[in-house]
Amino acid sequence: MTEPTTDLDPGLAEAGAVLATESARFASFGWMRGTSGNLSVVTSRDPLRLAVTASGLDKGELTASDVVLVDAAGNAVSGGRPSAEAALHARVARLTGAGAVVHVHTVASVAVAWRRPEGIIFRDVEMLKGVGRPTHAEEVMLPVIANSQDMTVLGDRLEAARDPRMPAVVVAGHGLYVWGADPRQARHHTEVVEWLLELELAKG
Repeated sequence: MTEPTTDLDPGLAEAGAVLATESARFASFGWMRGTSGNLSVVTSRDPLRLAVTASGLDKGELTASDVVLVDAAGNAVSGGRPSAEAALHARVARLTGAGAVVHVHTVASVAVAWRRPEGIIFRDVEMLKGVGRPTHAEEVMLPVIANSQDMTVLGDRLEAARDPRMPAVVVAGHGLYVWGADPRQARHHTEVVEWLLELELAKG
């Protein structure tokens, strides 16, 4: 755990508490094993600022202090060391207008992406309503993009591939990025998309 920051801004501390709670939830599902995964919430739009879970920590044991404030490029403004992926969180927030971004490492997202590298098609499933689709009969694609350690390259791939109807993408061999208007909606979208992926995996 990082050392508590006694002069942590109250707004950042509040965001950190929310992220700690959400991280513990996802970790309990086995979606953020070890120190993997990261979450963020937008704290300001102009200039863009995001509170991001600190790097290298067990996501099931975070406290309100285990958070870093980053700018639109993913660089730390205050706090400790953010994940290198903070830049992608900021890119998603700018691109989609999202208020929160979730990145989890789930078995289903990696396994299904291996089978469907061209993208994962969902149709005739009632749970599609959980990502904002008006009817189960609508066909929606969850994009799959190639991984990269360069967040600019990865962000370009996400921007080129994303479907505005699906608030998520899979990074091949890596995991799932999902977003929403706020942490609660981002959580709901994550759980629904993961359910859809687990169903696809069960179909073989």
